[in-house]
Amino acid sequence: MEAEIIAVGTELLLGDILNTNAQFLSRELASLGISVHFQTVVGDNPARLQSVVDLARSRSDLLVFSGGLGPTDDDLTKETVARAYGDSLRFDEEELEKIRAFFTAWGRTMPENNRKQAMVPVHGRKIPNDNGTAPGMVFEDTRAPGKYAVLLPGPPKENQPMFLTYVKPWLASLSDSVLHSMTLRVTGIGESHLEGKICTLLQNENPTAAVYAKTSEVLIRITAKAGTEEEAARMCADYAVHFYDALGDCVYAADAGSLEEVVVQALTERGQTVATAESCTGGLLSQRITSVPGASAVFAYGACTYSNEIKEKMLGVRHETLEQYGAVSSETAAEMARGVRAAAGADFGVGITGIAGPGGGTPEKPVGLVYVAACDKENVYVEKLVVANRPRETVRACSAHHALELVRRLSLGLPQVACTAFRADEEAHLSEADTPARDV
Repeated sequence: MEAEIIAVGTELLLGDILNTNAQFLSRELASLGISVHFQTVVGDNPARLQSVVDLARSRSDLLVFSGGLGPTDDDLTKETVARAYGDSLRFDEEELEKIRAFFTAWGRTMPENNRKQAMVPVHGRKIPNDNGTAPGMVFEDTRAPGKYAVLLPGPPKENQPMFLTYVKPWLASLSDSVLHSMTLRVTGIGESHLEGKICTLLQNENPTAAVYAKTSEVLIRITAKAGTEEEAARMCADYAVHFYDALGDCVYAADAGSLEEVVVQALTERGQTVATAESCTGGLLSQRITSVPGASAVFAYGACTYSNEIKEKMLGVRHETLEQYGAVSSETAAEMARGVRAAAGADFGVGITGIAGPGGGTPEKPVGLVYVAACDKENVYVEKLVVANRPRETVRACSAHHALELVRRLSLGLPQVACTAFRADEEAHLSEADTPARDV
């Protein structure tokens, strides 16, 4: 089944409201094995809405509408769709009483124009709205059976529960098979290099696999179709083995949460602690760690040390290091990591220093240059990043993410493949000719 999502509302075109429903509906439809080939946003204009409906109906089996079910004169979605699908509307007294009861529960009187929301399909069916006044509805094309239009209210607090409770089970019932998906989370390798390793795995018909890039990580979504949920789940798990074989320990989780959640879990299971010293990330790394419930058991200490003076006083970074190599250097990052580990008495220390931009860069040390260091009692590992031509927030987010990956590998005893290792008492010097070891 091929679907199209149509969001109705001039406020969406003006940018006053973010179209979060489209993202939600796309994901949910994909989970049912329904391909979304088009998304459209159209304003509250009858002629333009009619043209959008006519085009979408000609090329898609299922149209899912969001919005345009309100009580005002410009809310014309159901009237337009009813005509296009050979249906009409009738007044539903039961729906009117539900709408009145909704207003009464809020201590208000129902405005007369809300009667319009009690108009429902003659041949199609209405969908209950458990969180608002406008019922949803389903139309089936009277001239082309098997082609459907689903109308949902615009507010996400109404749209999304209605879809999950009533529409999704109905759509699932139209198919005699079951879909199951699992998601592998991958870090330490960029999207282009990753696809080179797994390109043949992305061509399979069942299970299918798709790649989605995020900041400093990639998601691989595996979806299988089978007669039962158990069989589809087994097919996904079996196919995932091929990705583990190709990518190794770059796959850090399967159907699990964020990298920080994985890190906190690993530290907790091993009774380990970590402390952080941050400059350009300004506490972002410690914020990500402490956003995870239970982090207090593993997060010992966090220092935001922007100035050189504080780096010396709080972390014991040597004045000579700052003078000779500068604050943004592998040597300073390493001494920050060692210093914060010693101050906190933690198992691991992390140091981050760099130039997040937009200003402050030089030809020798451009904006986006970041050094990330992590250490235990024996070794310090330094990674040099160049997050080029990216906004400040992206530089910071990438740096914090790479630091988390260093901690994950330290905790699990995995090799630090993207880093240069130094003994704990050794000067951690990376020449400026060195290139970053990872895609950023």
